Amino acid sequence: MKNNRWLVTGGLLSAAAALLHLAIIAGGPDWYRFFGAGERMARMAERGSASPTVFAVSIAAVLAVWSAYAFAGGGLIRRLPLMRTALVLISAVYLLRGLVLIPALALHGGEVSAFTIWSSLIVLVYGIAYAVGTWWAWPALSGGRFDG
Repeated sequence: MKNNRWLVTGGLLSAAAALLHLAIIAGGPDWYRFFGAGERMARMAERGSASPTVFAVSIAAVLAVWSAYAFAGGGLIRRLPLMRTALVLISAVYLLRGLVLIPALALHGGEVSAFTIWSSLIVLVYGIAYAVGTWWAWPALSGGRFDG
């Protein structure tokens, strides 16, 4: 079985992002601030609210599922339901989130936060990995066997 490096890379990136969201919980309010969750979320964490934790765990869970789909499409784990649909949607979400930088720059005359710039560029890389990997794996994604 030949592995699809693009999807494996995308899966590793999603897994790393999932772990980062869990680390943010452990890091506390300062980590929520640093990683762009916003002052409101950081203050809720300072007050001991469960909301920031629930939110971060929820995001981590979604990212873990997305990682599993990339690993399945990349030939590392068994096939998952709705492979093509899931990988196309995941690619689209990452690409659209990454491309949000363009209207943000246009609407704010180039004045956007460093977080918006960096997070958009990082997520755009994720989207490219998923999209290219999905394109390469497309023929094999409809059947039970991964051909490359």
